[in-house]
Amino acid sequence: MLGIIIAVIVSLVIAVPLTFAFTRNSLKKQNEQKIGSAEEKARAIIDEALTTAETKKREALLEAKEENIKTRNDLEKEIRDRRSEVQRNERRIQQKEETIDRKSDALERKEQSLTARDESLQKQKEEISKLSEQKVQELERISGLTSEQAKDYLLKTVEEDVKHDSAVMIKEMEAEAKEEADKKAKEYVVSAIQRCAADHVAESTISVVQLPNDEMKGRIIGREGRNIRTLETMTGVDLIIDDTPEAVVVSGFDPIRREIARIALEKLIVDGRIHPARIEEMVEKAKKEVDARIKEEGEAATLEVGVHGIQPELVKLLGKMHFRTSYGQNALKHSIEVAQLSGLLAGELGLDVRLAKRAGLLHDIGKAVDHEMEGSHVQLGAELCRKYKENPVVINAVESHHGDVEPTNLISCIVQAADTISAARPGARRETLETYTTRLKQLEDITNSFKGVANSYAIQAGREVRVMVVPEQISDTDMVLLAHDISKRIESEMEYPGQIKVNVIRESRVTDYAK
Repeated sequence: MLGIIIAVIVSLVIAVPLTFAFTRNSLKKQNEQKIGSAEEKARAIIDEALTTAETKKREALLEAKEENIKTRNDLEKEIRDRRSEVQRNERRIQQKEETIDRKSDALERKEQSLTARDESLQKQKEEISKLSEQKVQELERISGLTSEQAKDYLLKTVEEDVKHDSAVMIKEMEAEAKEEADKKAKEYVVSAIQRCAADHVAESTISVVQLPNDEMKGRIIGREGRNIRTLETMTGVDLIIDDTPEAVVVSGFDPIRREIARIALEKLIVDGRIHPARIEEMVEKAKKEVDARIKEEGEAATLEVGVHGIQPELVKLLGKMHFRTSYGQNALKHSIEVAQLSGLLAGELGLDVRLAKRAGLLHDIGKAVDHEMEGSHVQLGAELCRKYKENPVVINAVESHHGDVEPTNLISCIVQAADTISAARPGARRETLETYTTRLKQLEDITNSFKGVANSYAIQAGREVRVMVVPEQISDTDMVLLAHDISKRIESEMEYPGQIKVNVIRESRVTDYAK
């Protein structure tokens, strides 16, 4: 058994190497066969690739040659085209040069012709000048006038003709412009006046306080006049106690002080206790009442006009204008009327109605402080509007409504017109006799200062002036220019409401007697 095992082992030891050697030889042969086959395939692939590359190369060379030939043909064609175009341009330039040469020759010939003509004209001018001198000498001999005298006569004749033509032209243009302007203005103004209605309260510099009986006068005066002195000192007004039955007159330039004194005196009369301490108490109460009324009047004015956003101080100043008058016209009522008229006119013209009302309401705001501060109410009003940051249009309307500054917008012109309409309305204002007579005298003095005026008469309360001229000095043509000059002079030197009609009258009278 052991021998068998040993024999098997020995056989295995011998057989295994032999088997391994045989297997290795077999595998080696197979690998060599595979390598040979792979090398053959590789050579075949390489040969095929070389063949394909050679083919591709030949194809690429052919394509390049064809592209080169095509490009060369295109270039040759383009060169031929450009050469043809150059040849055409050369022919065209040659033709233009020939045309220019012909024109140049024609111009030279024309220049020579013009030179010859100028020489001929110069000779003709010299001949005409000689003939003209001979003609002037002959005319001077025939007429008996020198050339200077004839020239003066001719200028005078031409001047008269031009004067006549200009007068006729001015008359026609003025008539046409006035007709059109009057038509439009009447439409706007009449529409505005018809749509606006305002009440006016005429006030003066005195107030009358009614007394229950004449005994009250003594109580108002007080012992040794202490009561009346206290009241006058506290209010700054004068109390006039005269023979007028059951009445005391309160006189003062400041309407607000006068109103305070009137209210205080009425309260004292109702209370019955009149002594210095009570007077002081009643005056303080009256001041508070007047301040409250000033505020109420200002607010009521803004509400009536429909203007909002005005500074409280300006509203208070508007209220003060309730106690201010101008030619008997209440200043606040006048401002309200101007605001309403300005709004209506602005609506007719398609402008900002609210801004026009605001400008109209504030146009006389300076009158609320003109008795307290230096300067005209126009300057003070503009300063107040600037101080409280009003719209520049409103400021310009305040400055220009009396012509102190040129208006820069239509609303300022509207406010100026509305102010004139309100002031010129019959019954709106009252002039003092002295102012009235002064205005009439100034009107007649202006018209009498013109040369050729015989007499002048201011009629229709100064709204018309009739000018009688000397017929020998003023012709019918001169009348037009004279009326125009008088109107301009009146506009520049006088202040007046509304307009003044200038009538120039020329008449010739011949007198004879039958004997």
